[in-house]
Amino acid sequence: MSVPLLYSAMCDQLYIPLNPYILEALTDTATTDVKLTGNDRLKRVQKLSDDDVLVLSRCFLNTGTTGLDLRYNDISDVGARHLADLIQEVTSTLRFVDLMGNDILTDGAETVAKSLHNNQCLLSVRLTGNKIGNRGGMCFASMLQINHTLQELDLADCDLGTQCVIAFAIVLKSNTSLLSLNISRPLLFSRQDETAVHLSAMLRLNQTLRELHLGKMAFTDSGMERLAEGLRANHSLRYLDLRCNQLSRDGAQTLSGVLKSNSALQILDLSSNRIEDEGAASLSEAIESPACGLKALSVTSNNIESPGLLALAQAMKASSTLTHVYIWGNRLHEPVCQAFSELMACGRLAPGHTDVSPYEVDGRVSLAEVFHGLRRHYYWTPSDGADGGPSTNAALALTALTP
Repeated sequence: MSVPLLYSAMCDQLYIPLNPYILEALTDTATTDVKLTGNDRLKRVQKLSDDDVLVLSRCFLNTGTTGLDLRYNDISDVGARHLADLIQEVTSTLRFVDLMGNDILTDGAETVAKSLHNNQCLLSVRLTGNKIGNRGGMCFASMLQINHTLQELDLADCDLGTQCVIAFAIVLKSNTSLLSLNISRPLLFSRQDETAVHLSAMLRLNQTLRELHLGKMAFTDSGMERLAEGLRANHSLRYLDLRCNQLSRDGAQTLSGVLKSNSALQILDLSSNRIEDEGAASLSEAIESPACGLKALSVTSNNIESPGLLALAQAMKASSTLTHVYIWGNRLHEPVCQAFSELMACGRLAPGHTDVSPYEVDGRVSLAEVFHGLRRHYYWTPSDGADGGPSTNAALALTALTP
């Protein structure tokens, strides 16, 4: 029986009304990855309810489905329990589940985390924006002590607490399967460097993690010093996301020292900090160092003026590795516009590898913003659209950037 017919039959069996959006998506889907996003602007969408998830979980038991993209629906803890039933079935073939932007809270997160204890198939779980809280996050940290299959976990903007962040740092000292972790924007009530100290200790021991997102963690320059101690000893991390923290020129100087000694780091996101000219100059010096392996750098909205941006342009000319640079939101005066225009004109900076585009009016060169910014990329999340994923133009092709 085809999946659409199976879906219709299951709705009849469970006395649940057909969702026309689901039926259409299942009819159009030619692959084993099912996309049912509640924010699809190209189709008439009836957002998925918990009952819809119950039907789907029954349908996908033996259909060979490998992916469920269920972002931005109305799925609550009840729906999460239905998905957990599917995940823990021995016949489940799911390799990724994306539940970003739903209404799952602590109990639902606990159920999903427990379903992963014995699962040996699922590679990626994304719960971004679900308010699972500190206890829900702790359930996933505990799960990583047992599960040795999961490769990507995204718990950004999930209201995690300090205890939870520290728990992840402790667990990842011994976990050797997770490759990507996003714990951005936790609710931290301490201004001290406790989380940075634990994350640094984890990075010294963990030689598996390749992607770490620490945006909106309130890291200061002193916290960056603690984190740098672990980064210098780490040789696996390729992508470090430090967006929207409180780093100044001193934090950038600390990172510059890391880049000069650690060639493993290839992608660095410092968007929305305040490194200013001196910080940009320090990073530029590191980029010119032969030991630096950086391929992509974002310094958008960092209060950088002409001296710092011109130093970055010069560093790009001297670097043999840097291919992506993002600078929008700084002071783009005419000398900067001219310098980046020349980089693009000579082919050193490809138009799709930056977030600015040159144009000329009355003989004066200016830069306009284009939407090619360095955005979060998740190795195994086959999502698309403006919120990231490998099929967007905004995301870097990490298969080309990393071995």
